[in-house]
Amino acid sequence: MKQYIQNFLKYRHLLIELVKKDIKLKYRKSYLGILWTLIEPLMTMIVLTIVFGTLFGNKDKQFPVYVLTGRLLYSFFSTSTKAAMKSIRANSGMIKKVYVPKYIYPLSSTLSSYVTFLISLIVLVGVAVVLKVPFTKYTLLAIVPLVIVLFMSYGVGMLLATMAVFFRDLEYLWNVVLMMVMYTSAIFYPVERLVKTGFSWILNINPLYSVIVNFRNCIIDGKPLDPTALTISVGFTIVILIVGMVAFYKKQDKFILSI
Repeated sequence: MKQYIQNFLKYRHLLIELVKKDIKLKYRKSYLGILWTLIEPLMTMIVLTIVFGTLFGNKDKQFPVYVLTGRLLYSFFSTSTKAAMKSIRANSGMIKKVYVPKYIYPLSSTLSSYVTFLISLIVLVGVAVVLKVPFTKYTLLAIVPLVIVLFMSYGVGMLLATMAVFFRDLEYLWNVVLMMVMYTSAIFYPVERLVKTGFSWILNINPLYSVIVNFRNCIIDGKPLDPTALTISVGFTIVILIVGMVAFYKKQDKFILSI
């Protein structure tokens, strides 16, 4: 373990530079640049609120915050896992020329997405203040689901990065999976409607939904973390981290033959 920590510290500066590079490339040739990190979720929230709130008769004044909390977490999970999945092939030139621990690439992709995600939370704070969502002692616990979704995304990203080197069609398949994840995360519809249909079990098998539940508990409802949702999200995160890292470690020496 000591050796791995020393190796990580040795390349920490490279990791920081890769994160900076990913953020700069994302907004290259954009007039508004990183401001899109704030504008995009705000515009999405407005559209979803109009469609699933106003038109469907949802009179909850805090519905925009409900939409935004789910949308921001899902957007980070989607963006970070897709970036991590492509990270090895995207950095194939560097991998072929110099030695760098290969896990640095999916890690930098995940962290760069996380930085922009944290910036986008400014929009959530602003909307919550405007709509007078109360700040409680449980609001501070929101950091727990924020940390969980980071490690969850990295674990999934590591597994995807490993598989994508040998199976290029995974990129298209993952887009389909992400669509399923989005519709089973209760981002823009009240959970009660799904409960009435008898399909609420779909939400329980989606670990990202468990993260969203606790995030909403802290931000909107002012309630403590839900133990069941916390157990599901933490359990899945631990398992996917182990599976992703083991798979990556076992296959990383063969990457050079396929990239």
